Order: sequence, then C-alpha cells, then structure tokens
Amino acid sequence: MGARNLHGVAATVLLMAVAGPAPALADTIEAALVRAYQNNPQLNAQRAQVRSIDENVPQALAGYRPKAALTASAGYQYTDSYSVAPGFGGEIHGTDPPRSAGVTVTQTLYNGNQTANKTRAAESQVSGAREALRVLEQTVLLSAATIYMDYLRDAAIVEVQRNNTKVLEETLIQTRGRWELGELTRTDVAQAEAQLAAGKTQQLTAEANLTTTQSNFRRIIGDEPKQLAPGSPVDRFLPATLPGAVVLGLAQNPNVTASMFGIDVNYLQVKVNEGALLPTVTLQAAVQQGYEQQLILYRTFGAAATAQLSVPVYQGGAEYSLIRQSKETLAQQRYNLDVVRDQTRANVVTAWGQLVAGKAQVVSAQSQVTASEIALDGVRDEAKAGQRITLDVLNAQQALVNARVALVTAQHDRVVASYAVLNAVGRLSPQALGLATAAYDPSVHYRQVRDNWVGTKTPDGR
Repeated sequence: MGARNLHGVAATVLLMAVAGPAPALADTIEAALVRAYQNNPQLNAQRAQVRSIDENVPQALAGYRPKAALTASAGYQYTDSYSVAPGFGGEIHGTDPPRSAGVTVTQTLYNGNQTANKTRAAESQVSGAREALRVLEQTVLLSAATIYMDYLRDAAIVEVQRNNTKVLEETLIQTRGRWELGELTRTDVAQAEAQLAAGKTQQLTAEANLTTTQSNFRRIIGDEPKQLAPGSPVDRFLPATLPGAVVLGLAQNPNVTASMFGIDVNYLQVKVNEGALLPTVTLQAAVQQGYEQQLILYRTFGAAATAQLSVPVYQGGAEYSLIRQSKETLAQQRYNLDVVRDQTRANVVTAWGQLVAGKAQVVSAQSQVTASEIALDGVRDEAKAGQRITLDVLNAQQALVNARVALVTAQHDRVVASYAVLNAVGRLSPQALGLATAAYDPSVHYRQVRDNWVGTKTPDGR
C-alpha cells in the first residue's frame, strides 16, 4: 500500500471521512446547533434567570397600587371600675368577649418619583438580562459549532493515522523482504520498525483525543455524534469588510448592549436614592366594626380617611451616602462600557484576522499535501532504483501525514473562525443562521407577568 492508496484523501478527509455510508441520513452542523439551542442545560438555566428578573417589574409597579389589610381580634376581658361622673356614677364590673374586624387601605400618592424610577430601572434590568441571555446563546452556539468541527477534525486525523499505520506496516514488510534478499541492511529494517512504532503512538494519541472530543460533544450538544456531515463556513452572514464588522460589533454585540442597559439601571438607581429626600404623601382609609369593646357598649362602628404628608429632614446621613455611592457606581458602569467596547473591537479584529488566515492556510495546506504526495511517489521510485535509502522514504511518508493533518486542522479552523466572527459581531443566533427551530422569545413571559396583581403560579403552571 503506497501513497496512491491515500491519494486525494487529504483534500476531502474532513468533509467525508466520518460522513458514513449513508450521507442522506447524516447529522448536520445546523441540526446539532438546534439541539444545543433547545436542550443545553446552562442555556435553559439562564432563560429561567431572565424569567426571574421579569418579576422585578411587577414588584416595582406594586408601588402604584393600594395596599389593603384586614384585621380581626377576639378575646375575653374583665372590667372593674367606679365612676363619679354625674348621671353615670356607681360601680361597673363584669366580663365580656370583645371582638372587632376592620379593613385599612393605604395608597401612596407621591414618594419623590421613587416608584416610577424603580419601574424604569426594573425594565432596564429586564432588557439587560435579555442581552446577557443573548451572550450565552451565542456562546453555546459557538461552542456547539466548535465541538462539531472538533469531532470532524479529530475523527479525520484518526483516519489519517490509521491509514498511515497500514502504510508503515506494508513498508516494514517490504523492507524486511528486501533485507532478506540482501538489498537492504538491518539498519533499514530498524528504521522502518521505529517509524511504525511512532505511527502507532500517533494513532493511539489521535484516538484518545477523539474520545475526549466525543465526551465534550455529548456535554454540549446533548447526544453522541453519529454520521456527521461536512461543516461549512458561514461567510454569507458576515459583513463584507473588517471596518463594517467592527461597526456592527459595536452596535449589536450583546456584551455592549447589556453594558449600556447597565448604565440605565445605575442612573435610575441614583434617582431612586435622591427620591428618599423628597416628601411622601399617602392616603389611608379605614373601616372598623367592634362588639362589646366595653361593658356599657355593645356595638361600635368607625370609618376614617386620612391624608398624611411626611417630609424627611434628617435621617442620620445614610441617605446622602447612598446617593454618593450610587453616583460612583454609575461612573464605574460608564467606564466598564468603554472597556467592553474596546474588548469587542479587539475580538472582532482578532476573529477577522483568524478567518483571513484560515482561508490562506487551507489553500497552503492543500498545496502542501499535493506536493508531499508527489514527493513521496518520487522518493519511492528513487528508492526502488537505489538512489534513496529507506529513511528517506519514511521521512517523506511522515511529511505527507503531517501535511494531511495540517490540512484537516486548517479546514477545521476555517469553519470555526467564520462562526467566531459572527459571534464577535453579535449575530450568531438561530434567526441569522436560519436554523429550523423557534427562537426563544423572553418577551412572552414578560407580558404574561407584568401586570399581574395577584397569583402565585408561574405562567407554565408551577
């Protein structure tokens, strides 16, 4: 078995080596991304976190709503008194069971706009949580695409190393035969044996790497890899130029937008803390019915409506400290936005550079494979003519194996780099990729709970 037995494998090994005998039934990278998007436990946990943060809005809106309390009391009392009031003189003593029931309703009319600012802050928290969810969605999709291509790469490398082992075994057989005929020396046989042992080691290493990748595939995507179809780049979804990619990343990357919503939250928190210095106006209405509160009274009824104005004068100074603290936190968040923007710009440029390099590396690696195949054929022919020694043939064979592994790696890097650019600009999503799955819409749960006044069940019935 010579170089021609593997001729053409390197150019297509990543694409076809693990596709299996029935490509029509092969798994695809798009289907793997769908499974990761739907079932990844880390992503589902983050979605639950967003639903939890949705509840901040009805909690803030509760400040606009009245508060009602129902009170009731019942007991037993003994009274012993003596009155000297004209017309009511004499002793009064005895027992009675006093009981009462009442309702108190309190409505805040003004609290320094704290409720309004808390509501706006809660809405900004919801928006920020959705962007954080987008960050994780992109991370999961990128991890899924990467592990898909990792498995293709590692499976292809295993195939290359297995074929290399077969070639080296045949080479050793031929070398021993020629040694027995006196055409070669014992040194040539030893060199062939050493190269075969090294080839087996490389094969075992490749198989171990594939086992690890298979485990990570199961962890990220949710099932075992079976008959994986070729993975292709997503260049069609990318901006045409690097400057365009940078502009898009600064506008759409969820890390940037989440940081911007963080500024809104901190700004509104300053306003909430400042509202603690302003007056508060409340209206309270109460109704109470009582029985046998005193021995001489069987029934009492009362109703009252009271408006109350509270103007804070000095509360120990903590409120002023909170305002100063929240202003510093706001300044910190603004600086963080600059950091995130700089990091996003750097990530876009880095990913774009890796994509450009990946394209060039695939072309270079393909040329390397072609040249190595030609070189190996030539060295084999020259060795048969006695112009080359066995070591030259073994070195040429190893050079071809290295070239094929380099090509497989370059093809892998080329595809992963295109997904990395899409992630850096903030467009790695089921909608942008056209995946066959319904995108998770966090606004559905938000609308279900925003205006709820009562109820303990979640919208899904828990």
